[in-house]
Amino acid sequence: MPLDKLPQVPYGAVYFRKSNPPREDWARDYGVAADDGMNVFRHWFMWSAIERKPGVYDWSDYDRQMELAEKNNIRTVIAELTHSAPEWAYRKFAHARQLRSDGSALPLGMGVSAATGGFAHNGAGPLTMNCPEVKDAVGAFLTALATRYKGHPALLGYDVWNEVNYAAEIDYSTWMKADYRKWLEAKYGDLETLSQAWYRYGHAEWDDVEPPAEVAAYPENLDWLEFKKENYYGQMQFKIDTIRAIDKDCMIAAHGVGGAIPNMAANGMDDWLAASKVELYGLTWVPGRRGFKPWQNFFGPDITRAAARGKKWWHAERPAGPLWLQPQVLGRDKEDGRVMDPEDLRTLMMTSFACGATGALNLRWRPLLDGPLFGAFGAYGMDGSRTPRSDMQSKIGKWANAAAQKPMWEARPVKGDIGLLVIPEAQAWDYLLNHNHKPETYREAMWGAYRGFLDNGLQPDWVHIDHLDEYDTIYAAYPIMLTSAHAKKLADWVAKGGRLISEATPGYFGDRGKVGIVQPNNGLDVVFGAREDEVEFMPDIGDRIGLTLDGRPLRGGGFLQSYTLTTGRERGHFDDGRLAVVENRHGEGRTLLVGTHPGIAYFKQSNADNLRYFAEMFAWTGKTQQVKTGNANIHARLHEGPQGKVLWLLNQSREAQSATVEVNGKPVSFGAAYWSEAGASASGAKATVPPRDVLVVRV
Repeated sequence: MPLDKLPQVPYGAVYFRKSNPPREDWARDYGVAADDGMNVFRHWFMWSAIERKPGVYDWSDYDRQMELAEKNNIRTVIAELTHSAPEWAYRKFAHARQLRSDGSALPLGMGVSAATGGFAHNGAGPLTMNCPEVKDAVGAFLTALATRYKGHPALLGYDVWNEVNYAAEIDYSTWMKADYRKWLEAKYGDLETLSQAWYRYGHAEWDDVEPPAEVAAYPENLDWLEFKKENYYGQMQFKIDTIRAIDKDCMIAAHGVGGAIPNMAANGMDDWLAASKVELYGLTWVPGRRGFKPWQNFFGPDITRAAARGKKWWHAERPAGPLWLQPQVLGRDKEDGRVMDPEDLRTLMMTSFACGATGALNLRWRPLLDGPLFGAFGAYGMDGSRTPRSDMQSKIGKWANAAAQKPMWEARPVKGDIGLLVIPEAQAWDYLLNHNHKPETYREAMWGAYRGFLDNGLQPDWVHIDHLDEYDTIYAAYPIMLTSAHAKKLADWVAKGGRLISEATPGYFGDRGKVGIVQPNNGLDVVFGAREDEVEFMPDIGDRIGLTLDGRPLRGGGFLQSYTLTTGRERGHFDDGRLAVVENRHGEGRTLLVGTHPGIAYFKQSNADNLRYFAEMFAWTGKTQQVKTGNANIHARLHEGPQGKVLWLLNQSREAQSATVEVNGKPVSFGAAYWSEAGASASGAKATVPPRDVLVVRV
């Protein structure tokens, strides 16, 4: 079966991206990797580097990787890179280049992560697979690839569609437009129905229908976003099916970048959809590009765990070295992920494990010697020599795969204390309203709420609205748009006993983006026990919004929506006296409606009043916090398995931290430790965790 060949913890690196590392070092590097506890390598099998001429393949470098892997007992993940097109294909299929709305074609350039030709600034490549000739050429390459390596002793599986994304600006080719029209005809049935839905009344025939060139808040833009996602994920499925047609038992993996928030709509980064198609999902997460604050190290793994929905997942690309001269790092402190020292590597790796990752690959075994990413990310030196970082990587890998840790890995993360609601149409509509994320209300509201709960020692879980019924307590940080079906789903969930806290303007925009005359829209006024009095969409000055909750001050952000009561009761007011917070009972459930975005204020200001607000929101639910440490510098994650509970206590600060720990409201009783470095201790209910380290212990 696909996952049968997985080691206890698949652990290693991305090694070969033609033409790095140098051929003369390969045998030595493989031997060092095996000695250092690596059991998996992934390589980029680039269409542009292998099919040198039509039907003429150069497999020599890749055959050698497989030979060395077999010799050193290292499993190989073949990363298909069919979005890297050979120069001959770019010429031959010039009529099938992906186009921007102005008609300009994506150029064929160098790949920044490989210093190899054949790439475009688009995760879907320079050529459109909507053209049958291109699709056939991609299929022929994948067929040849799978045929060559099927049954190879070193093969672990395939990674499909690297980092699962596409550029927001594409594709306006004639092939894409033709398929879009077919999709619209299937959705609407006839041209008149489409014209009415789009408010475009001059369509005489289907060829008059064009995809929108402007990013704007109209129904046609929603259709374009929906079609693009279906289209490119359909191409992902084609690649999977092509490989499966040759090798029915191989593992199929994929990985994103933890980008569903805020880039699901614009760039197709739907981690839930991607994970549903494969046996093993994962993420690229690079603090050099994201930042190295505790919440940032938790966020990517947490959203990937949520999207995997119980499947195994891994930190598919994790850095262990510096990142030089890139725009994401400029102006930031050296310690903010720019230079990864051994303790940084340990912090990042153990955070992912605490979130439920079941494996990890460093995104470079050693750095590239060419291109703008020279020197980046590798645990080993530029010449492949060992470093203190590689020593730490080796130590963790050998520990992770030791037999003594098997019961620890059998334990899996418990369900979080509270769910954060992910509503795809709300993100899509915000993107269309505020394209280029100016202002960035969606991102700030969602990340602010996540941080607010995490900084209170809670475990917030990301919950897709399709999976709402799996949680009893939900926080909706930015529910600006809800389809009528999703509004009903939410109302029914509350009526059955759900506890819902919502920030401002829930479902303000309904089907096709139409504003509801009664707010909250689509019957949600009944759910919240209030109706809108006034609304203000002024996020650029949202930081001026002040309010109280039960008499205590709070800062708002984003939008302002005030209310009049129907069945609810008042809990707070804006500074000018308008009603701001309403509590209500609906059926068997309860709701709390807050007429602004405290999450945005907390994201921007990290203020004490809003931190207290998120603690109060959890207290309102009536639930017991699963793990309490009483120390904001120690983050806890509880796992549960056949042999009991395992507690991960993470200290991402640069000083030793102590805590008295409670689990489910009772003082914990610590058992044997799985990971406990010098300076760590666990006695009674008190634990001490060294700087940038973790204590993993049975409870």
